[in-house]
Amino acid sequence: MMTMGSKVLKKMLVLSMVCAMTLTLGCGSGNNAKDSSSAANKKVTLKLAHNFPASHPLAKGADEFAKKVKEKSSGSITVTVYPSGQLYNDKSMNDAIMSGGIDMGLNTVGRWSTVIPAMEVFDVPFLFPTYEKIDKALDGGLGEKLGAELLKKGVRPLIWADYGFVQFANSKHAIKTPADFAGLKLRGYGEMPSETIKALGASPVTMGSGEVYMAMQRGVVDGQTSGTTAMFDRKIYEVAKYLTITNHAYPEFILAMNEKSFQKLSKEQQKIITDASNEVRDELRKNAKTEDAAALAKLKEKGMEVYVVPASEVGIWQAATKPCWDIFIQHAGKLGQELIDICTKE
Repeated sequence: MMTMGSKVLKKMLVLSMVCAMTLTLGCGSGNNAKDSSSAANKKVTLKLAHNFPASHPLAKGADEFAKKVKEKSSGSITVTVYPSGQLYNDKSMNDAIMSGGIDMGLNTVGRWSTVIPAMEVFDVPFLFPTYEKIDKALDGGLGEKLGAELLKKGVRPLIWADYGFVQFANSKHAIKTPADFAGLKLRGYGEMPSETIKALGASPVTMGSGEVYMAMQRGVVDGQTSGTTAMFDRKIYEVAKYLTITNHAYPEFILAMNEKSFQKLSKEQQKIITDASNEVRDELRKNAKTEDAAALAKLKEKGMEVYVVPASEVGIWQAATKPCWDIFIQHAGKLGQELIDICTKE
């Protein structure tokens, strides 16, 4: 039979156990909240590579992105930028992004087209008549459809970065009509640019962007196609005298991120990356036309002879390169036709 003392002792023991459990649960709850907060603010370092000289507008855009991310995250996310092909050249970068060899990379759609043929749409000659048209197409379904294709490859597009229109530069003679391309060897930065060069009557040579200057200096190629900003920053004016303004293609660059790297971030950190990306994208769009014009003026100052194809003669160039539209549809199939429809929609 239990004595009064035993009953009191038992009650005290039960009460002690309840208190202990309450304290344990309370401490555990506090730790979970702390762990959640810690996860949201965990220190992360991300590597970003590109092939532009540090002075190029898109290189500055990458630096601005890194700065915005650091500020918005109060220093919890550091984006380390590696310019000028320090880690990967434009030919090897996309494989590194897809495999997770690097977290982020800024590369041309011309290189992505070897993985996703529909990316060639930006280099379909004379598809985009104005700066405004490309942004309207991107926001009107083009970016969404191509972004979905990238995600299938384990890659998330962060910024569709406006690069500006591309032109032709060469060291042999002035190019004023498609007939003037005959006999020239020109560097193309991807398959569709190479098809365009062939359609115009020249011979395409594919090489990395960092190899072009020396190849022209040594006579391996006679010229190249790229934007005026890249021509100036890569000092193409030292190895090419003639510049023809055709505005025939508008190759976007994509700041792309390995999807696994993105998913390792907390929701708060993902939002910071997305917000910083959108802000830089808008700044690049706003400045693209101005940067093109400024670079062209500098190239003239450096002694390049510039010929601007008159609006009245663009039709001749369009007719010469029209076979490239058919080649694009062959490469990209049904999706390619859908993209053409988006881009030509009024």
